[in-house]
Amino acid sequence: MSDHHMKKSVSINNDIFEFYLSEKKIQTKIRQMARQINKEYRGKAPVFIGVLNGSFVFMADLLRYITVDCEVDFLKLSSYGHTKISSGKIRLLEDLNCDLKGRDIIVVEDIVDSGLSADFIIRLVRAHKPRSVKVASLLLKEAALKSNVKIDYIGFRIPHIFVIGYGLDYAQKARNLRDIYQLK
Repeated sequence: MSDHHMKKSVSINNDIFEFYLSEKKIQTKIRQMARQINKEYRGKAPVFIGVLNGSFVFMADLLRYITVDCEVDFLKLSSYGHTKISSGKIRLLEDLNCDLKGRDIIVVEDIVDSGLSADFIIRLVRAHKPRSVKVASLLLKEAALKSNVKIDYIGFRIPHIFVIGYGLDYAQKARNLRDIYQLK
């Protein structure tokens, strides 16, 4: 087993986080998600829209398994600040730079919990009159959903826990961890 970098737990800002999902498990799931996307978008050229900052690691890995022609853009939202709880207030910090009219869009999220930001993004993207909009999220906290947003490609359904690593942060720290950890 080459998971020599795997730690049982990590400490950030005096909080202890325990190992939750391995890099290997994550990569296997991402390959499966990519296979499904490649099949469904054969002959099309989707635009992948990453939601910053959290999605950049997942999106980079996902795209390496995508074999159909595609384009990439990013949106930056502000909703958490430095807390563990979503404030529910969403601001657009960085808008899109490409023309989405008549295009197939895949919004890429690291995690969907309340669903409020995914909802906000879908509405924002639909205003550009694309042909289709789907959402891919590495993690989905179904218990935390406050909107009936449809997530088309789901990596892992997780309970209502606070997770970090693999792009997910705690007050901007821990995004660089290869595995995912949960708050103890």
